[in-house]
Amino acid sequence: MEKKYDLEDRLVTFAVSILNLVEKLPNNPIGKHLGNQLIRSSTSSALNYGESQAAESSNDFDHKIKIVLKELRETQINLRIILGKADLISESEILGSLKECSELVAIFTSTVKKRKTSKLS
Repeated sequence: MEKKYDLEDRLVTFAVSILNLVEKLPNNPIGKHLGNQLIRSSTSSALNYGESQAAESSNDFDHKIKIVLKELRETQINLRIILGKADLISESEILGSLKECSELVAIFTSTVKKRKTSKLS
């Protein structure tokens, strides 16, 4: 039997992987700054998705999903910055997280677009 696809689990797993990655960043001003940003944006995406599941209205749901997307995009750009600064962490440690983040951004971009289209029709 196939495991049910659970976006919340995927976001939580992603946030945990980012927390593990942040622990590997150097303990210098750049590592601390980027690490703190990553912690906030990656965990916020999972937390806001959880909130969206108890949204009080369709508009509330849409708003929370847009926050998820915004936080994922912030995480994605932060990962790209870290990737560009080669001495912070190895490329191999970033690429898996960057790939997963890009997939999540695509999923939520599609969700936002579909919901917007359905409201217009």
